[in-house]
Amino acid sequence: MAKIPTGKNTSGRGQRDLKVQVKTARGRKLSSTRWLQRQLNDPYVKRAQIEGYRGRAAFKIMEVDDKFRFLVPGARVVDLGCAPGGWLQVAVKRINTLGEKQGKAVGRILGIDLQEVEPVAGAEVHVLDFMDEGADDQVKQWLNGKADVVMSDMAASASGHKQTDHLRIINLCEAAAYFAFDVLDEGGTFVAKVLAGGAEGELQKLLKQKFTKVANMKPPASRADSSEKFVVATGFRA
Repeated sequence: MAKIPTGKNTSGRGQRDLKVQVKTARGRKLSSTRWLQRQLNDPYVKRAQIEGYRGRAAFKIMEVDDKFRFLVPGARVVDLGCAPGGWLQVAVKRINTLGEKQGKAVGRILGIDLQEVEPVAGAEVHVLDFMDEGADDQVKQWLNGKADVVMSDMAASASGHKQTDHLRIINLCEAAAYFAFDVLDEGGTFVAKVLAGGAEGELQKLLKQKFTKVANMKPPASRADSSEKFVVATGFRA
């Protein structure tokens, strides 16, 4: 049960921000209670609810794109592991898939996931395992050409062992990178979430062989206690 303090000013130093406190419940682990309390007090979660995004991750791709500017009107984008659809929502507006920016080129975005995803206006969503043989050809067929951007917010299922989880997501990112090599057009961009932990050096080396510039960024929307960061590789050499 969540308990919201009254926030009465008894100190004379100004009213403090109200903070939701979550009591432990029968059958709920302490870690779950802490996660719930963090969610309820997360400003990005609240902002996502207010602005109609499907999760706080939408603000991560906004902040990364604000710096690197790859989601431009007219761009052809592939979003790997697109559920629940927050990145699609952001991309639709920025690449102008609905033609709302008059006088600007109209882009296209494909969302790819292993599960059904609730439709997003302006996006094409498909159930597909991008690691299946022929998946790259299928995507190029849907796009009627190659992509300008391949982006991924995918994360492997957590095992609870930090180093194992790190290796799993690095392997997933490498698979996404090889997929990008097959579907990106000359000069394209690859963006992916990784977990810092030591094994990402090989991924960086791989990307530097294929792109003119590789950078890393931890957007403000990424929680301070999270080891996640985003690798942004631009200038694909086809």
